[in-house]
Amino acid sequence: MAVTEDLHALDKWAGALLAQLAPAARRKVMLDVARDLRRSQQARIAAQQNPDGTAYVPRKKKGGKNLRGKRGRIKRATMFTKLRTARYLRTEATPEGLEIGFAGRVARIARIHQLGERAPVEPGGAQAQYPARVLLGFTDAERELIRDKLIAHVTLG
Repeated sequence: MAVTEDLHALDKWAGALLAQLAPAARRKVMLDVARDLRRSQQARIAAQQNPDGTAYVPRKKKGGKNLRGKRGRIKRATMFTKLRTARYLRTEATPEGLEIGFAGRVARIARIHQLGERAPVEPGGAQAQYPARVLLGFTDAERELIRDKLIAHVTLG
């Protein structure tokens, strides 16, 4: 999987830099990076884009009706409006690393969309194949952001 390879390469590169810092300073760096990454992920999800820059697969039309039409419209402008809020898209930072992920029951919904799995549309309902919409992943800009933050903290700190 590409994300796993990215994480291993990032961990290998950043590990040497972070080893130079005290645990409290490492935690501060991790918290800073996690906060910026979450903002970046939230913005990308709001823009309905995969990490590679391609647009999300649009929603299917339900019963031949346009879901965005005037009558019976979807009230939220985009998919995953609530999912990308800080309440559900959580960060955690320790001196050893950082985590960005979904919390609670929405983690299952996020996983289904992230991996493009098959799941029921409603509890006990018919199964549907969801297209993969990559919610969490690294863009080139986010890799640069991580690199720049780590270098800034190591050189200043």
